[in-house]
Amino acid sequence: MSDVSRPTSAIKDQLSTTGDVLFRWRSYMPLLLIPLFALSVSDERPPTSFAWELISFGVGLCGLLCRIFVIGTAPEGTSARGTTRPTADVLMTTGAYSVVRHPLYVANTVMWLGCAMVSGTWYLPVIVVLLSVLYHERIAAREEAFLEKKFGPTFHAWTRDIPAMIPKVRDYRPSGIVFQGRKVFMQESHGLFALATAFLVLDTLEDSLRRHAFHVDMRWLAVFIIAAMPFLVVIVTKNAARRAATT
Repeated sequence: MSDVSRPTSAIKDQLSTTGDVLFRWRSYMPLLLIPLFALSVSDERPPTSFAWELISFGVGLCGLLCRIFVIGTAPEGTSARGTTRPTADVLMTTGAYSVVRHPLYVANTVMWLGCAMVSGTWYLPVIVVLLSVLYHERIAAREEAFLEKKFGPTFHAWTRDIPAMIPKVRDYRPSGIVFQGRKVFMQESHGLFALATAFLVLDTLEDSLRRHAFHVDMRWLAVFIIAAMPFLVVIVTKNAARRAATT
């Protein structure tokens, strides 16, 4: 019996260890989309229309709105944006966490899907979704190992009823927390800026490769500038608060 169970434990441990590394670098993983996108532009398909780019951007915004809902209705000490290790003061089992165990990773996948759709190919969105699932699976394994150790039986009861990545919407239970607009603004201005930056970079990459000369679409540059404004406000606010705390 011990020989049979040992490999399962080893695989679980390996997933958790890999997830620990990916957790630290998760903010930079979307950069892998750039070479994949460049390869997709090299085929002979016609360029994507601005209307399709807007639809793709709308899909990305849906993912961002999911993040906004999760963070805005989560208590303090959960759904943090740390990059060194998982943290959780309480085990969140209501709100978005009552329908799926990792709602932020589902939201991230939708955002990445929107970026991949800009290519106008069928295969790049499929590749990105599959990579996202494999990538988030390993981070989730790391987080769940942490939550299992900290919350024990409560965690086990929650995982028995709630799926990991495919939402079970009919079981939704409100969190009872008033939506926290300021918290969302401080945390997710970064997400809006990242999404707008991704679309500007990807559209510029496609246009430049097709024209064989550097070209920026002024419409996406305008979106980028608008998205940068709240992000810069957050940066200035945090820097001011940091200076005030040290004086």
